[in-house]
Amino acid sequence: MEFDLPTWWLLVALPVAFAFGWLASRLDLRQLRRENRETPKAYFKGLNLLLNEQQDKAIDAFIEAVQHDPETSELHFALGNLFRRRGEFERAVRVHQHLLGRADLASSERDRAQHALAQDFMKAGLFDRAEQAYRALQGTAFDTEARLALLNLYERSRDWAAAAETAAALERSGTGSFGTRIAHHWCETVLEADAKGLVDSADSALAKARAVAPNAPRPLLLAGQRLAKAGRHAEALAAWDDLRLRDLAAFSLVASDYADSARAAGQSDAARQALRAAYEHVPGLDLLRAIARVDGHELSATAELLPHLRQQPTLSAAQAVLARPAPQWNAEAAQAVGEAVARAARPQQRYRCAACGFEAQRYFWQCPGCLSWDSFPPRRVEEL
Repeated sequence: MEFDLPTWWLLVALPVAFAFGWLASRLDLRQLRRENRETPKAYFKGLNLLLNEQQDKAIDAFIEAVQHDPETSELHFALGNLFRRRGEFERAVRVHQHLLGRADLASSERDRAQHALAQDFMKAGLFDRAEQAYRALQGTAFDTEARLALLNLYERSRDWAAAAETAAALERSGTGSFGTRIAHHWCETVLEADAKGLVDSADSALAKARAVAPNAPRPLLLAGQRLAKAGRHAEALAAWDDLRLRDLAAFSLVASDYADSARAAGQSDAARQALRAAYEHVPGLDLLRAIARVDGHELSATAELLPHLRQQPTLSAAQAVLARPAPQWNAEAAQAVGEAVARAARPQQRYRCAACGFEAQRYFWQCPGCLSWDSFPPRRVEEL
């Protein structure tokens, strides 16, 4: 049987083409398998080095993995985070900016890269660029984290208006309660406005602080201080009485100012009763000093000082007793002072591990906390 020329070439070409195709597929498959073996190997090598706290070698391993598979975003994130942890912020920024520049990156991964870039700028102290990066995350899955970071940034830069606005937005989103924190922002605004002589602005900010957190102690404390400074002592006492009823611990911060305003307003008797009632609930040296101030004498001269020292043997109370004139000294006072000094000195009479801070009354050659040898200096804390 005879074949014409075209048919003969067709019968020869088909098997040859099939053979070449099969050979090419095998080569591609081998190359793919080899790359897949090399990439995980480099990745797991870097992970192992990272767990062993060998960050320099881990970075080299991750760079090798990225070179084998430059399209793998997870390796880029790992590498960028390592750079940031090492303080190599410029390299971390380049890695994350490279990710953002990829057109094939999914939106979720793009937001993740934007968040990582914002962290790079924040750690590097580039607050302006960090603010822009975090603002770009609003409305994404990182919205809450971005707003919390912005709140911290505004507080650090003392941009109180922006901080209050950001905290309010977080509260509206259901992140938590930020009323007291916002009140602090407006109180800081009050102090800055008063320092510049902007009384109206200060009054407005204080009103906002009291409105956003009616039970917060600082706005009431600050209101009384401003009224007392303006010579409106009766109104200052009213503000501080409100504070006393809400928060005795915070009231003790202005107890001496309360006593001064009471004397200026001719309300010493009422103030004395209020201060004694507060002292009975929360005994403290500040309240005791305020009681003595209402009566017009020093803390060392008050009769309640020695009983207070026995109840609360602190160095401050002992110092006040030591300020008494020599004729007022007796065995009871000396004993009370000795007990207070002994109790206050006890924490300082310990040995402290230089590696982990573990403290003990006795000396250890091996630290019971971190098991380090020779980590205890042979001197007590008070001698260091």
